[in-house]
Amino acid sequence: MSIGLIALLDDVVSLAKVAAASLDDVAGQAAKAGAKAAGVVIDDAAVTPRYVVGFTAARELPIVGKIAVGSLRNKLLFLLPAALALSLFAPWAITPLLMLGGAYLCYEGAEKVFEATFPHRAHTHEAHLGTVVGNAQTLEDQKVSSAIKTDFILSAEIMAITLAAVPEGSFLMRAVVLAVVAVGITAAVYGGVALIVKADDVGVALARSRSASAFGGLTRAIGRGLVRGMPVFLKLLAVVGTAAMIWVGGGIILHGLEEYGLRLIGDLIHHAAEVVSHALPAVAGAIEWLVTAAGSGIFGLLVGAVLIPVTEFVLAPLWKSLKGHRRS
Repeated sequence: MSIGLIALLDDVVSLAKVAAASLDDVAGQAAKAGAKAAGVVIDDAAVTPRYVVGFTAARELPIVGKIAVGSLRNKLLFLLPAALALSLFAPWAITPLLMLGGAYLCYEGAEKVFEATFPHRAHTHEAHLGTVVGNAQTLEDQKVSSAIKTDFILSAEIMAITLAAVPEGSFLMRAVVLAVVAVGITAAVYGGVALIVKADDVGVALARSRSASAFGGLTRAIGRGLVRGMPVFLKLLAVVGTAAMIWVGGGIILHGLEEYGLRLIGDLIHHAAEVVSHALPAVAGAIEWLVTAAGSGIFGLLVGAVLIPVTEFVLAPLWKSLKGHRRS
């Protein structure tokens, strides 16, 4: 074998080792970044099922699929390049943009609370916004569109957390890590959502088991439990999803205010969390998280409550006026 060929093979082996090390580095960084974004990921998984509640079983998976495709498009086509570009050219813009997204989450969540508390007034509010549903297809389209918009904000937070967790390195490495996290989190969230919304169908299949064995009886009991329990679980998850939107939105805004030196509200919440956790040291971590989440949620609900009339009487008429000018 010639010396040149041996040298070439040696170079190929060296490149393969470098590539393998790079892949390991990407996987490790993606895992660490994904873990730091886990809180928002859980909120995302809690929020999404509420957009499927009320539809027929045949439309559940197609709706989840539409939202998942929209989520992946949000992350890969819009948020990934935007995050990299902003980090390079305008890092100062990331915080205010995230705060705007947080305000949208607060508004969406507060609107759901408003709808549940004052249904007649909420219908009037929707009429002002032009969102009253005409038929089943329109309802589905509106739900999917609303879910993708909400996902955009949650995904932006996930991508921002991921970008902050990735150490300074090459542009390509950071882009690949963001892409890996985007695809992995989307698959995990919407795969889990699909399992949740179809669990009742699994329960029906298990309840129809004809096995006469003890295992067959256990299978049927589990199936009946799923059939009876999943509607309640989905309604509970819808409530949790709404709460998650409000506390995540409130938390984003509070974090942004702290970055600008406006720490009063955030410090009050942190102080209350510390006081309560010190009173219950056995469960200090859980209590501190609960108080912080509750404080962020109350703040987010207040922000959303303010934004409901602002949207109805200022932003919606302004948007309609701009659309009218475009057509004319």
